[in-house]
Formats: sequence, C-alpha cells, structure tokens
Amino acid sequence: MAQPYEERNSVVKTRRQQEDRRRMAFRRAIEDRCEQRQLLAEIADFTSDLELNYWQAAATASRRSAQPAR
Repeated sequence: MAQPYEERNSVVKTRRQQEDRRRMAFRRAIEDRCEQRQLLAEIADFTSDLELNYWQAAATASRRSAQPAR
C-alpha cells in the first residue's frame, strides 16, 4: 500500500537531515585536518629557525675560541 504524502515527505526530510549532518561532519574533519597541517608546518618552520640560530651561534662561538689570543 502507498504511504501518505506527509509520511513520505517526513522520511525524505529526515534522510536529507542525516545526509547534511554527515556532510558537515566530513567538512569539519577536512577543515580540522587542514588547520592541523598548517599548525604543524608553522611549528616546523619555527623549530628550524631556532635550530639554525643555535648552530650559527655555536659556529660563531667556536670560531672565536679558535682565534689565537693577542
């Protein structure tokens, strides 16, 4: 037997809401992943800069200590 129009309409509406929820959850997961990757890249850049500064300072200090005293 055929379902009444209102009942079919509510089923369709419920299905669309479920699909929208899934779609939004997927979109949020993608956005979270993109933000996480960007943050990790920024942290890596910052860490690289710190390491570079450390090694440059260490090299300068070793050159100074290697120079003969006058």
